[in-house]
Amino acid sequence: MRWTGPLESVALLTVVRVPAAAATSTRGVLPWAPLVGLALGGAAAGVGVLGAHLVSPLAGAVAALALLAALTRALHLDGLADTADGLGPLRGRERALQVMHQGDVGPFGVVTLVLTLLLQAAAAAALLERDGGWLALWAAVVVARLAMARTGLPGVTTAEGSTLGRAVAGTVSAPWLAGWALTAGVLAGAAAWLATGPGAAAGLVGAAVAGLLAAETVRVRATARLGGVTGDVMGAMGEAAATVVLVAAAALGSFA
Repeated sequence: MRWTGPLESVALLTVVRVPAAAATSTRGVLPWAPLVGLALGGAAAGVGVLGAHLVSPLAGAVAALALLAALTRALHLDGLADTADGLGPLRGRERALQVMHQGDVGPFGVVTLVLTLLLQAAAAAALLERDGGWLALWAAVVVARLAMARTGLPGVTTAEGSTLGRAVAGTVSAPWLAGWALTAGVLAGAAAWLATGPGAAAGLVGAAVAGLLAAETVRVRATARLGGVTGDVMGAMGEAAATVVLVAAAALGSFA
């Protein structure tokens, strides 16, 4: 495992500047993505709680999402929009990949982006009204990066022409990913248990599993239509996972 990996992951997945000599590769991006998610999720949850106290839960939710977009250069949101444009209309594989490589956003991308952000904001606002609900916001960001890291497992196919996909292919081992998943699950479950009780812990873990399944659905669909994953698909998987975690956690009502 490359120990410059954390800096490589920070360099690509955030706006934070790192020493150029420490981030000359992308091999460490996916293995350390969950660590980046822990930092980003903590920042977003903090801003969300502050906004909820100073203004309203909705303001806190929007502020948290805005901070995430700013800290990540809206990279994953862009991937979501491009993936929606590629997978939405009935078109062949080559044309779909061509559309995804273009810089503009089509109607499918716009609608998907708007609805996703509305769902995230609404669910996050509902959670910020409840004691300990901020934990679900934090967990959603981490689960999103776990879903992205999954694409680095050996055997995951990469779509033709995907530079990032080729660069990170096979960089994540199954034990490494399982270790991150276990660590995140234990931390989130323990925090939720201490904050509001065992029901919240179980609900949060269930929401996380639902988020990972949503991301996997995106990956399977993209592989069938595009021949594999791309950098855009990774971003779409992350946003799908985060959205489902937030919505599921809010719907389960485990935080009170």
